[in-house]
Amino acid sequence: MLAMSEVNCIKTLRNEKGLSITEIAKTMQVNWRTAKKYGDGDQLPQEKTHLKKGMMYDEKWGEIVMDWLEEDVKLKKKLRRKNKKIYEDLVKDGFQGSYRTVCNFIQEWKASQEDEADKGYERLDHPEGEAQVDFGIMEAVHDGEYMH
Repeated sequence: MLAMSEVNCIKTLRNEKGLSITEIAKTMQVNWRTAKKYGDGDQLPQEKTHLKKGMMYDEKWGEIVMDWLEEDVKLKKKLRRKNKKIYEDLVKDGFQGSYRTVCNFIQEWKASQEDEADKGYERLDHPEGEAQVDFGIMEAVHDGEYMH
């Protein structure tokens, strides 16, 4: 299954650049039929969304954990609650689930937060022959003396 960005690239190469299906297949390193399907087809694949269910999603527990995690993000790393502490605090409030359930929920939450953070950045691409220079302060030793 191709990512949406790859499908959009195939459409762009076909419709705006005017490349043939064979050229697109070679460029994108995909099967010719795949290039034909997305290059000439009108339908875009729909991304599947999985409905989350379980006590962390259906009851109040997930919201409580998310609130705690969002509060902890603002703290220094050493001061943040660990998974075990979160689980113990939930049990004190009447949580009937397992430690593993809490860990899985936290892992999914952290992955979704990283996905959101990744959307704000773009890969830097430098044409050949160009360089980036840092005009910072450099120390060197010349004839046994430090130079700035």
